[in-house]
Amino acid sequence: MTKEKKAIDFEQQLENLEALVESLESGGLSLEDSLKSFEQGIKVARDCQQALKQAEQKVELLMRQGDELVSQPFDADGE
Repeated sequence: MTKEKKAIDFEQQLENLEALVESLESGGLSLEDSLKSFEQGIKVARDCQQALKQAEQKVELLMRQGDELVSQPFDADGE
């Protein structure tokens, strides 16, 4: 359940980032609000990058573990 929550948080953060970009691109914000939105967007983007990096490292680890299992000879007798 924890893994599912993290995935949902990532998706939510990505949606938040998209909304921030849209509001900045609209040009309807004051300079001060634009700067605040930009700062928030940078933080969200970094959080998303970190989450992706962690996921990539986990996949890499799982792939290595899978390679180790494949490279071990199979012994039907359990020896």
